Amino acid sequence: MLDLNTSLHRTRTLVRELAITDFKLKYQGLALGYLWSLAKPLMLFTVLYFVFTRLIRLGDSVQNYALYLLLGVVLWSYFFESTTVAMMSVVERRDLIRKVYFPRIVIPIATSITSLITLGLNLLVVFVFVAVTGIGFRITLPLLILLLVELYVLSLGFSLLLAALYVKFRDLRPIWEVGLQLLFYATPIIYPLTIVPKRFAGLMALSPIAQIIEDSRKLLVSPHALSTVDYVQWPLALIPYIIPPAVLVLGYWYFESTAAQFAEEL
Repeated sequence: MLDLNTSLHRTRTLVRELAITDFKLKYQGLALGYLWSLAKPLMLFTVLYFVFTRLIRLGDSVQNYALYLLLGVVLWSYFFESTTVAMMSVVERRDLIRKVYFPRIVIPIATSITSLITLGLNLLVVFVFVAVTGIGFRITLPLLILLLVELYVLSLGFSLLLAALYVKFRDLRPIWEVGLQLLFYATPIIYPLTIVPKRFAGLMALSPIAQIIEDSRKLLVSPHALSTVDYVQWPLALIPYIIPPAVLVLGYWYFESTAAQFAEEL
């Protein structure tokens, strides 16, 4: 039991140190430093907000559209960044893997925590926006933590799976990036599901990313916002909540089953 506790402590320490190091290196040498973690989603938000309120005027039909859009962009940016960076994390640590033995799984976990730190900073901007606009915080706000845990579980599951697959299949990177672009437009980030034809809205609502974003808006933006259960009947409405832990189990199993060959394949 003592050896197990010692091993877990060392693993936690290694994950923490790698995560902190990755976060520092990420912005090292940049004039704005950590502010870039806030600038990227804010710039995307600004462009999308201008386009869909001034040119296409889609935002006119959505209450508190600015916050609606900002929250969606922040949550999506975390999923995009965490999975994309984690996918390449094992390959980028090839020299360390060849020289030192340690649990390989700490590498994608550390990168996921680095992205989680960035998400926390971006959510602070969202909370400031909520306070400034006068929307106010409701008593259900703590439930947002459960949705963030769900988002982390989903992202980590994909991160483990992608990191292990990328060791063997380097073409996975452009494929995943194209897939994310398609998923971005197939997810209600810049538009509400209410404008989507009903036969497609129900299918889109089964995506865990869509469910997390829509449920988060219901907690932060408007209690009248629709969620998965408004589009899909039970028990199908459980699907987006089941997918994240299922992906995590699959990702963990595949990563651990292939980790022993990483040093030879890199």
